[in-house]
Amino acid sequence: MRAEAVVFTGVRQVRYMEVEAPEPGPEDVVIDLEYSWISNGTESSFLYGERVSGEQVTRPGDELPFPQVAGYQKVGIVRSCGEQVQGLKPGDRVFASISKVNGMKFDSGGHVNPSVTHKSQVWKLPEGVDPLAYSGMVLTQVGYNCGIRPAVAPGDQAVVIGDGMVGQWAAQTLARRGAEVTVLGRHDRRLALLPPSIHSYNLKKEPLAQWLGDRADLAIVVDTVGAMDTFRQLKPAMKLNSHLVSAGFLGTAGMVDIQELRAQEITLHCPSGWTEERMNNTLTGIHEGWLQTTPLITNKFPAEEAEEAWRLIMDKSEFFLGVVLEWKRMK
Repeated sequence: MRAEAVVFTGVRQVRYMEVEAPEPGPEDVVIDLEYSWISNGTESSFLYGERVSGEQVTRPGDELPFPQVAGYQKVGIVRSCGEQVQGLKPGDRVFASISKVNGMKFDSGGHVNPSVTHKSQVWKLPEGVDPLAYSGMVLTQVGYNCGIRPAVAPGDQAVVIGDGMVGQWAAQTLARRGAEVTVLGRHDRRLALLPPSIHSYNLKKEPLAQWLGDRADLAIVVDTVGAMDTFRQLKPAMKLNSHLVSAGFLGTAGMVDIQELRAQEITLHCPSGWTEERMNNTLTGIHEGWLQTTPLITNKFPAEEAEEAWRLIMDKSEFFLGVVLEWKRMK
């Protein structure tokens, strides 16, 4: 069947174009999209040629995976269900992650409409909710995953490195669990989006050493941007039996000397991907309101203007954070 998609055709090359999707099978759900949420970091690393698969850094001689349908998260309305799909019916509003495509380097992608999606990648949304709030649920789950990994006692001092979307949701999750959270960022407007209960510190304005002083009470450090130099500055302030959560894409710079962690008995957590349980918990967190998503959306583009959306992300010519593609008027 024919579909429209956002396709990375080469390094820094984005096209909105027609693609081929397989005919749906007995376990597939066909979805007419409303919104899809761009994952700025992960999608950019593919668009820039920095990785060849989910966690594989590009190495000399690697063939870059172009063309590919970008992304992995969206919401929409069920058009049809295969005979082996239970619990869903046409007209249901759902979240979906990766969907099937033909003729690309990867056989799946996110920004594609209609989406032929295996039932395991579909979550029914609660009745009456704003679908926009759930359109980035895989990425929200990444932040949630960062926030649930370390043990947390009430009042524990937690630091999140990075004021992007994953950092925001990791901070929200840690605060929900009772930690006293500070986000280290570089953008006042992003830091201003944090809930009032979460502290912030702009590293572009003041040196980290000034914030650290002589403290040695950090129980948790979550790195969402691959900033190993910042972690090394924080490490002397981490107390015995503390936790490092590393979720940022590190490229070839992600070297950790385990022996250096041992003196402080620092536990290293390396979250990646998503699971059904974590997706269910993320959906619940959004529904209950403590995982806040829509305040992070700064830009919406019609899907056919995806190239313009990506120009904004690549050029960084103006402030942005959450960038969503709108598909409703294209059905």
